[in-house]
Amino acid sequence: MDFDQIIVTFIQRTGYLTANWQEFVMILVGCLLLYLGIAKKHEPLLLIPIGFGSVLGNIFPAITQEGGLLHSLYYGVQWGIYPPLIFLGIGAMTDFGPLLAKPQTVLLGAAAQVGIFGTLIGALVLGFSF
Repeated sequence: MDFDQIIVTFIQRTGYLTANWQEFVMILVGCLLLYLGIAKKHEPLLLIPIGFGSVLGNIFPAITQEGGLLHSLYYGVQWGIYPPLIFLGIGAMTDFGPLLAKPQTVLLGAAAQVGIFGTLIGALVLGFSF
């Protein structure tokens, strides 16, 4: 097998030929989030997993071969398993020192939850589905 043929086969199997511009934009957004999390150290506990998930979820959109490792990992993207795992891990690493020092800040968290559930209920009332 020639080197040229190996490169062509590799490109055909990665899914880049079937990718659209939105997937390339999301790969760039993921790379930007990784850069901000690693190099600039802006919220690395959030930006690194989100950026890595964005790149991984969009870099291999056309994986259809059974039995491969990336095919198995892509099930987590398809079924939406990774976001809850990521945020569960982030929640487990949360420092509760500021909350214990100033207990009234729990109201900020409660207000955020009311906003999230209010938005969900409002979207359902307006006819959006999830």
